[in-house]
Amino acid sequence: MKVVVDEAKCCGAGQCVLIAPEVFDQRDEDGVVVLLEPEPAGDRHTAVREAAAVCPAAAIQLDQDA
Repeated sequence: MKVVVDEAKCCGAGQCVLIAPEVFDQRDEDGVVVLLEPEPAGDRHTAVREAAAVCPAAAIQLDQDA
């Protein structure tokens, strides 16, 4: 799995950080998502999928085949 975030779309809701803190963080100054792990380990895939699904701005894209 490969994760791509669109910082321009991010609204800073922070749901991704709550669900998958090993993969996502937020910038202190504006709350925009920071991708910590672009290719997360298999045991984190479920959490990453959930984070992408609940993102209100649809700023997280997943490539399941990567």
